[in-house]
Amino acid sequence: MDINGHASALALQLNSLDLATHEEDSHGKKTMPAMAATHSHVGMNSNRIRPTEDIFNPEDPHIREDIIRMVMQYLADEGYNASQMTIQDEANVKWHEREENTNETRRLKKAILDGEWAEVDKICSKPLFKNQKSFLFAVYKQQYLEYIEHREMQKRLKPLEQHQKTPIEFKDLCYLLTTKSIHDAPSFKNWEGIAQGRDKLVEQFQSMLEVENSVKDGSVYVPPNRLLNLLRQAVAYQIECSRYHPKISPIVETLLQDFSPFVIPNATRTIMQGHRGNVKCAEFVGSEGRSIISGSSDNTLRVWDTESGNCLHILEGHSSRIWDVSSNEAGTTVASASGDSTVKIWDIKGSKASCRATLGGHAGDVYTVKYHPTSNHVVSGGYDKIVRLHDLNTGQVVKTFSGHQLAVSKVILNPIGNLIISGSKDNTIKFWDLVSGVCIRTITSHLGEVTSVAMNSNGTLLLSSSKDNSNRLWDVRMTRPLRKLKGHQNTSKNFIRAGFAHNSLLVGGSEDGLVYIWDQESGDILQKLHGHEAMVYNAVWSPKQSMFVSSSDDRTVRTWYYDGKKRN
Repeated sequence: MDINGHASALALQLNSLDLATHEEDSHGKKTMPAMAATHSHVGMNSNRIRPTEDIFNPEDPHIREDIIRMVMQYLADEGYNASQMTIQDEANVKWHEREENTNETRRLKKAILDGEWAEVDKICSKPLFKNQKSFLFAVYKQQYLEYIEHREMQKRLKPLEQHQKTPIEFKDLCYLLTTKSIHDAPSFKNWEGIAQGRDKLVEQFQSMLEVENSVKDGSVYVPPNRLLNLLRQAVAYQIECSRYHPKISPIVETLLQDFSPFVIPNATRTIMQGHRGNVKCAEFVGSEGRSIISGSSDNTLRVWDTESGNCLHILEGHSSRIWDVSSNEAGTTVASASGDSTVKIWDIKGSKASCRATLGGHAGDVYTVKYHPTSNHVVSGGYDKIVRLHDLNTGQVVKTFSGHQLAVSKVILNPIGNLIISGSKDNTIKFWDLVSGVCIRTITSHLGEVTSVAMNSNGTLLLSSSKDNSNRLWDVRMTRPLRKLKGHQNTSKNFIRAGFAHNSLLVGGSEDGLVYIWDQESGDILQKLHGHEAMVYNAVWSPKQSMFVSSSDDRTVRTWYYDGKKRN
């Protein structure tokens, strides 16, 4: 089906959906709530096979050649003939070497079966075989046993001695010089004769080498559109494993990010209770988000199962409230910023979580912490106005960034990790070069304390929250404001934070106890989530889980999802 035909089919399917999905704006464009309504919640499949590294070995030469062949096929199909020929020329050098090795193995097999031991010795002296000591011992042993069988008493014990596997077997080989039959030696009482010995040697050789089946490019059949078909299968797998299934076939617009269904959460999924104080912060752990970490004024952190809401770990060790949390990409460790002037690193990958390290250096409360994209460092900031970069391997502060006039309320890094962005109670946002430590840019537009900063996935947009009762969206490259988001409340002595969701939504907490969702393009409020009984400090989106998590002054953590049965 061509593109126009596919679009027509999708339009017909859309017409069969609920009337709520037919909402359009004044230009006839489908609205965001209508787009979100084209999905139904099915939950996460806990039994799905995860795409882990052990599915195939990327170092396997056959896998590597398969990838090269698929890339070459795609380039040829798309008309990139020069690029395809360049790859083919480079690959042919390796394939030529591999084919030479294949020819050598064929010659060696024939020489062994024919008993041409001079030829065998010549081939075995080449680089492909000379380091295969176990195989060489088997070759020399077969030769020696044949000489004994024919009563040709040639002394070939020297190479056997060099490659011997066990002293007992070598002793029996020496003993054969004085016996009447090979079977007189204990190690060879089951000797089956020359022909069977040669066959077994060839079998051992064939199992040892992995290069016999290497062939020239062109003789291997590559199914049409193989790379595109694999990519479609990968996307289909991501859709199938998603929490929401689309009611119509989605059109994926990028392969640089995993598929994430567009939904606007409208209902509470789970309520996580257990903290004895207000919950200042919560976020999904790692890129997968299968668990949630929260920090509270009860001085503890809790790890929760995302799907069930069960508490998995209680992390104790801080002597004051937890202001902020962060996790590494793999989801194996989390960092916590506390009012006790420390940052703690926690190992949560085992059955029993534990504190791995305590990072010092700050004077006063540490309000914020964030992992570097490489997970080898964390950045922190707090009451002492200084941003610090900590090396997790040594536990030392390797760089400090000074310039704020009041406490640092939030620190983040851009996606590639060469830029630190900090928000402060001095009403400013600063951009720091990670290598030089120099402040390269300062935004001074807010009229109140900056309570949070967040960056979108490609590092082009910045979202800031302030006690001037606004969230503001910025173009990072031009350092210019794009729009101001209002409707929520952020004026008192709290860190109310906001962030990005999908590539088109913004979400944040509010002192009125609601979670607010804005349209990034227009700045309009799309949704107000009711449920918390007190102010909401933050709301964080997980692309993998397609849900929000929020933390509140009511001592609870909530996850939010899209319930197609609920009418807003």
